[in-house]
Amino acid sequence: MAPKSIAGRLALMFAIATTLVSVLAGVAIFGFQSLELRRHQAEELNARMEIIDAMIRHAGDPKRWPMLGDKLESFTPANGGVRYRVDCPDARFRFAPDDALARARDGVDLIHFDGRRYMTLTRRVPPYLERPEVRLVIAADTAPFDASRKVLGVGVLAVSLVTIALVSLLGWWVARKGLAPVDRLSQRARALNPNDLGLRMPTQNLPTELVGLMTAFNGALDRLQDAYERLASFNADVAHELRTPLGNLIGQTQVALSRPRDTGELEEVLHSNLEELDRLRCIINDMLFMARADQGALAANLEPVSLAGLTHKTADFLDVLFEDAGVRLEVVGDGMVAADASLLGRAVTNLLDNAIRHGVDCKTVRVTIEPQDGKVCLGVRNRGGPIPEAHLARLFDRFYRLDRAREHSHDVHGLGLAVVKAIVTMHGGTVFARCEDGEVLIGFVLPGGTVASGEPQEPTVRRIEPVQA
Repeated sequence: MAPKSIAGRLALMFAIATTLVSVLAGVAIFGFQSLELRRHQAEELNARMEIIDAMIRHAGDPKRWPMLGDKLESFTPANGGVRYRVDCPDARFRFAPDDALARARDGVDLIHFDGRRYMTLTRRVPPYLERPEVRLVIAADTAPFDASRKVLGVGVLAVSLVTIALVSLLGWWVARKGLAPVDRLSQRARALNPNDLGLRMPTQNLPTELVGLMTAFNGALDRLQDAYERLASFNADVAHELRTPLGNLIGQTQVALSRPRDTGELEEVLHSNLEELDRLRCIINDMLFMARADQGALAANLEPVSLAGLTHKTADFLDVLFEDAGVRLEVVGDGMVAADASLLGRAVTNLLDNAIRHGVDCKTVRVTIEPQDGKVCLGVRNRGGPIPEAHLARLFDRFYRLDRAREHSHDVHGLGLAVVKAIVTMHGGTVFARCEDGEVLIGFVLPGGTVASGEPQEPTVRRIEPVQA
């Protein structure tokens, strides 16, 4: 089983790599030296052959041959390390103390006899005078060379084993030193406290390979802190939003029960309670809807929808609000999208309602619809006060109100734009909010991009006069 420690793994990989290199190098060295030893032995045999060949080549008188045999005998060491044999059809020119050498083949050969292995060199010497052609064999014991090869093999093996051990230890030490920053980061990570979400991992004095990791990790901590703070704020906002209607229900009921009431008074209390209950129902329904969107639910019942037509239909539903605010609606452009008409109508309703309620000296709410690169952008523009960039990014958060004076409003509960974002997300789109030249532009972008008709779209204006007192 591979070690779980990174340092151990690196040391193991160093050991494996060193083993492979050592084996390859050892085999190469051993093979090369073996060939060199064999070549050296062959050269020694060849040198002896040249000497003996010169002696035999000019020995054609049988009377001189016994003296030549004595010389060959003297050249043969007592331990039998070198042996000679001369074969000839004429017995007068023969020197054959060892019959085993007769098996040697011409040229270089290896034979075994007397429990030894010999390298042989065989050459034929042409006839001279009375001497016919002879076959000269010289044999040298390979034991000294085999011993040298054995010593070399043991040495290479020992050096390889020591090298592998040293490299493994050094590899482990180097890996531990190289991974020391990881240990320090681990200690710093253990110091992270859920009660202090502002702590971050250091990115200074780190190896380049760890800087990116720590930057990404700190980014994850930033997102986690932001999500935790949003959740804490969300829980507080939910409690606050539910506390107000519940408090109203309890207070009104307690007042009603404080003394006997007639039927009219009880009906008035019940109507008031019903309004608060309806407000609670709206909050709960919106929360459940956004929970579905957060879980990745997608819009169903998709059909081609004209955004301009949907906007006009929504404006009909909001006629009373437009009349009370004395605001007119302009719709410019059109585009077709595949959407759930009821859900998308709710999103447009919330955008228009938000523009009417939060406009400052606003006489016109302008809705622009335009295809953009395979998508359709719908923006609702109204005149309003400047909104800081930090607030723009949070307009679509749940229960977020830019104007804190509206916190106790019974008309809204801070989920309008959050619902818009949830609906748009379910349709695979995105939302946006910008401030431009004293105007606020809030809207969404959906996949689509087909203009409802082939003709350019002129602005359609709903002129709604304010209600006269």
